[in-house]
Amino acid sequence: MANPGMLYVTMQPKPGLSIHQFHEWYNNEHGPTRLRLPQIFSNGLRYRAVDEKEPEFLAVYDVVSMPLLETDTYTSLRANRSPREAETIGQVDVKRYFWDLVSVTQSPLFIPIEQLTDDEAEGILLLSLEFKLKDTADAETKTNMWLKEHVASVSKLTGWLRSRVLRTSSLESGSPVSFIALHEFTKTERAAVTNLLTSPPLGWNEIQENHATVNSQRLYELFYVFGPAPRDLFNLSRLETSTPEFTSPDQRTITSAAASTILSYVTAPDGLKIPYQLEGNPDPKTPVIAFCNSLLTSLHMWDPFVKILKAQRPQYRILRYDFRGRHIIPSPPAPATLDILADDLGSLLDALRIPKLDTLIGVSMGGATTLKFALKYPDKLGRFIACDFNAASSPANTDAWKQRISIAETPLEDGTPGIHKLAKQTVERWFHPATMEKQDTVRWIENMVAENDLEGFRYGCQALWDYNMKEQMRECQVPALLVVGEGDGKGALVKAMDGFKGLLGKDGVELAVVPDAGHLPMCENPEGFWKAVEGFL
Repeated sequence: MANPGMLYVTMQPKPGLSIHQFHEWYNNEHGPTRLRLPQIFSNGLRYRAVDEKEPEFLAVYDVVSMPLLETDTYTSLRANRSPREAETIGQVDVKRYFWDLVSVTQSPLFIPIEQLTDDEAEGILLLSLEFKLKDTADAETKTNMWLKEHVASVSKLTGWLRSRVLRTSSLESGSPVSFIALHEFTKTERAAVTNLLTSPPLGWNEIQENHATVNSQRLYELFYVFGPAPRDLFNLSRLETSTPEFTSPDQRTITSAAASTILSYVTAPDGLKIPYQLEGNPDPKTPVIAFCNSLLTSLHMWDPFVKILKAQRPQYRILRYDFRGRHIIPSPPAPATLDILADDLGSLLDALRIPKLDTLIGVSMGGATTLKFALKYPDKLGRFIACDFNAASSPANTDAWKQRISIAETPLEDGTPGIHKLAKQTVERWFHPATMEKQDTVRWIENMVAENDLEGFRYGCQALWDYNMKEQMRECQVPALLVVGEGDGKGALVKAMDGFKGLLGKDGVELAVVPDAGHLPMCENPEGFWKAVEGFL
């Protein structure tokens, strides 16, 4: 039976601990690790005191059922701390409290904080009142009754959003019993709520004084909402560049102060692990450009272009990720579709708490995914650039993919995996003759293709087998630009994209052609690709 409650943690960094180090550790390691356990934690919120008292920081996690905090799933997090976490937490005065939920009363205007955007959530006020019971026979009953009246009084105040009453958890049997009342208010009511700190709690009376004492009255404002994915570039960028690179115990998260880059992952609803890289402007309010790579490549195919983008458009945060099929896929394996690929990107944005992308840029299968995302999630996208793709598949193309799967699955006579042969053939098919003379570029992409997960490729490429977006394209309301390498398919894809550019949106869109490039113009001629898109960006 569910026994909901709360993990309530107060923190005060000790002198000598950099505030940026404290926040970067908490935001990029500690909090996301817990939010990756949605069966235990439904949210994670960070507050800063506005009453000039210590401890200054508070973290609150809503717990689905309190006994889950005694399972190995949770206790192993503390038992297996990373060396950085052990070192940092040793420099923080930490007090942890377990509370069982008693009651919730909320305004009709209340929306769970984790469902708000960061702009909407930041600044919400939390008035925390703790009551310690006296050693009288009916102290708990009387205090409970009084708390109902207290909440009723608080709920009449302007700006009130929600009140929750919690009791010392049954997990802490034998501990003195306290109650805590948590009242949330809109950010506009700080002056009024601050006044509540200078007087006894609303409804406090002499009778109540016989049963409990007011142990503390604190006022906090919300300043950070956790998701299951680390995203705090701001504090990371303010660490000393000599700060050692952090790698999580599972090797899946790496944060680099020197490069101001976060590499980590999110988990899709079906269990797929989606690796991503976040970098660029560290201001969390800045617009985000995201990239969808092609089938068989990784997020690193964008490296040359991202270098140009960072120099030319430093106002952007930059998000890249590896699509479904690049790595191990969930079992039992299932064919990918463009709908699923668009949903994967939606899952990534939700985990990173990015409500809307400024721009999405995709190539090949990533180009088709970009168009599908624009059609399916227009409210999450400001504009898009779709490159070197077709708006519909063909039976001949489907047969070609089946043949490529066969090549990848058949080892060569010398035992070399077949995907190495496919990698060589793929690059020869993709690249412009001028690119084939650049041996460094050829080897770079060949190696990238050869590293693809074989089963992932088998099921991932099926997203390109049977689709047709042409009938939907006229409905697209998101501004767009199409781009193609002049030599893609020996010019055949230029003709194909020129043929459907007029179908996209109300009046059609422009098609930019990149010279001296084939299927991956951003890899083959990054400067030419930049010239093609800079006006649109």
